[in-house]
Amino acid sequence: MIIFAAAHYAALAVFVASCWGLGRAVLARFGTPVRSDVWLEAAMAVTTGLGIFICLFQAFGIAGRFTPTVVVTMVALGVAVAIAQLPAWLRQLRMREVPPALSWLEKMGMIALALVAVTTLAAPLAPPAAFDELMYHLPYAREVAGSGRLGVYEWLRYPWFPYNYNLLYAGALMVGNDVFPHLINALAGWTSVLIVYRLGVLHVNRVVACVGAAIWLAMGDYTGALIDTSVALFVLAACAALWWWREAPPPHGSRWLALAAFFLGIAAGSKYQALTVLPLVGVFVLWHERRPRVLALALLCFLIPCVYWYARNAIMTGDPFNPIGARVFGFTNWNAADYRLQLQDVRDHAALPSPLIWALLAVPFSAHWKRSAALRAAAVFCLYSLFVWSLTSRYPRYLTSAFPLFALTAAVGWQTVFGGIAARLRRKMPEHDRSGGLDRAGRWFAILLLAAGVGLVFHKTREKVSMIAVTPQQREAFLRKNVPGYAVMNYLREHATGHVYQIALSEATYYGPSPVWGDTIGPWRYSDFILFPPADYARKLAEKGFEAIAVSLPTATYLEAQPGFHEQFALMYEKDNAKAYRIRQYRNDRTP
Repeated sequence: MIIFAAAHYAALAVFVASCWGLGRAVLARFGTPVRSDVWLEAAMAVTTGLGIFICLFQAFGIAGRFTPTVVVTMVALGVAVAIAQLPAWLRQLRMREVPPALSWLEKMGMIALALVAVTTLAAPLAPPAAFDELMYHLPYAREVAGSGRLGVYEWLRYPWFPYNYNLLYAGALMVGNDVFPHLINALAGWTSVLIVYRLGVLHVNRVVACVGAAIWLAMGDYTGALIDTSVALFVLAACAALWWWREAPPPHGSRWLALAAFFLGIAAGSKYQALTVLPLVGVFVLWHERRPRVLALALLCFLIPCVYWYARNAIMTGDPFNPIGARVFGFTNWNAADYRLQLQDVRDHAALPSPLIWALLAVPFSAHWKRSAALRAAAVFCLYSLFVWSLTSRYPRYLTSAFPLFALTAAVGWQTVFGGIAARLRRKMPEHDRSGGLDRAGRWFAILLLAAGVGLVFHKTREKVSMIAVTPQQREAFLRKNVPGYAVMNYLREHATGHVYQIALSEATYYGPSPVWGDTIGPWRYSDFILFPPADYARKLAEKGFEAIAVSLPTATYLEAQPGFHEQFALMYEKDNAKAYRIRQYRNDRTP
């Protein structure tokens, strides 16, 4: 297991070095930010490098030339550039201002942050088992990796979505296994945590920086190949670049604005929800900048990473935001019922965001509120994000892009809350304050919390380590336990010769045949097939080239109870609460 983890993290280190090399080569031409910070600049360089990889992968994919050779060549080029820049960066590191020694409270904060970080190290090493990554994120990446082009795969739930960050997963699948996309997702989380920490140090203090970074680290998802964390990274990096722009004297300021626009373009090309940030950013930019040349450059940098997805959708379907723009631009692969069903699903998941960020409400009462314009700007961003979110989905995951700044501002709020409690105690017990008793009690309380944290970290880390599958047998056991229908879908992948239609096994899509049809919404919706007598939908499926259906056990029980089902379907395989049936009317000489 140690060798398995070391090999994956070594590969990740090579990729990080490559991203940093490409990103730093670009940012070195921008000049130095007014508040220079070597570690913040390094994190922004890695983020820039990720964006460069995405744009080049996208270009090769559009041309149908996205191959393993492209991936290896780009990584090697980035590493070469990084090696060339390493001496200059080490000099910069040595010449930085040495920070003052840590206070005991700052040491406690650093230890707490390190404890939270430990729990995330093993999480990405488990096999893919998260619902969305198996339903469309990894299936899309696999299709791109296999074909070398950016296709539209209508058998997926969201065939028309922007898939910028998924292109990194496709590249990982070309040269590695399906665990490495988890590390690519985790890289976005860890990089954004570093940005949050350094922003906290620069604009508030180290205690707030530790708390903010720990909050975001605890809220992040490090177990799957999803894209919410990556969108959060690019939105956060865009906000940091915008602040560099505001602090920079001309003419270098316009370059940071262009960088911020580039980051927002990557985010908008990864998930539609990132578009909600644009109105606030647009007002902020136009309030300070109206020169057409500068705005045109920023617009171009925004469009380069994302215009392909929206232009393709508009040309091919008439809806640039397919399918969420259907009410305005018309329905294509979804119908009105699908649209209502998706909105209802989002409403069903509505909930309050994590209590960890509720202290945001106390930020205006902080002593830092009047001192830091950056803090006020971050608070405005958070309040705007909350307002838009409350008007739209109220689904906590759709607020993820704002969570890093939520975490940082909430840390200021928590410091305000607990600072107020401490001040009240000092006023109520002056004799204990003068004797140092309150300070000692506070330290012992912090030590007890850290001791409890060590136990929690040990428990969670052991749990994550137990999910790592090094051998094929361990992987098989893990997937059978954690992916409903895995055994049946895997059997069909190995044995089916015709098309396969799945019913209530969307979570196992990635492990089934490629492709596999069937979903609650879209052109292959269940309501168009299985809500009819078995003879009718068996004939309909067979005419479309389907050989078999894969069904969850509860659904199979319902189907088997219908008159005539067994005359139309023959049991092929049954395992782990799922079944596969062969369609008796299917003939393997049919043209799919």
